Amino acid sequence: MKIKLRPYQTEDTQATLDIINYNILNSTALYDYNIRSYEQQKAILDEKINKHFPVIVAELDGKAVGFGMYSEFRFREAYKYTVEHSVYVDKDHHGKGIGKLLLQKLILLAKEQKLHTMIAVIDAENQSSVDFHEKFGFKIVGIIKESGFKFDRWLNSVFMQLILE
Repeated sequence: MKIKLRPYQTEDTQATLDIINYNILNSTALYDYNIRSYEQQKAILDEKINKHFPVIVAELDGKAVGFGMYSEFRFREAYKYTVEHSVYVDKDHHGKGIGKLLLQKLILLAKEQKLHTMIAVIDAENQSSVDFHEKFGFKIVGIIKESGFKFDRWLNSVFMQLILE
C-alpha cells in the first residue's frame, strides 16, 4: 500500500465531496447540517488555493482517499501568521496512516510559508482526533462549551494549537 500525497486537482472534487458529505451526515467532524453540492465544494477548495493556501490529496491506487488543507484562522490582519487546518480521510481508509501523512505535510507546508501557529478546532466527543493531534505536539488551549448544536444535542469545541517555530 503506497499512499501518494499531491496537490488537489479539479478531478479530485467529487472524491473530496463524498468524504465531506459523509462526515456532515454521520459525524460531528463538521458542524454543517446540509450536504454540499459539487459546486460548493469546488468553490471552497478553489478559494483556499486562490489565497495561496494548500489543499493536498492522499491518493491510493489512483483514487483520492483523503485530503487536508488550511486557511485563515480569523480575518483580521494580525492573525495572518495563524491558520486553521482540516484533515479528512475516507471512511473505508481509516487506520492506514493517511491522516498522519496529511497532517505532517500540512505542518511542513505551514513552516515553509513562515506561518507561526496552527489551530485545530475539534468536537470534544472526538477524543481520537484530540489524541491524534497531541501526537504532533498540539496542545489544548481552550474549550468552548455548547458552541455547536447537531444531532439534537449541544457540542463543545476543543481548540488545540501548535506553535511552528
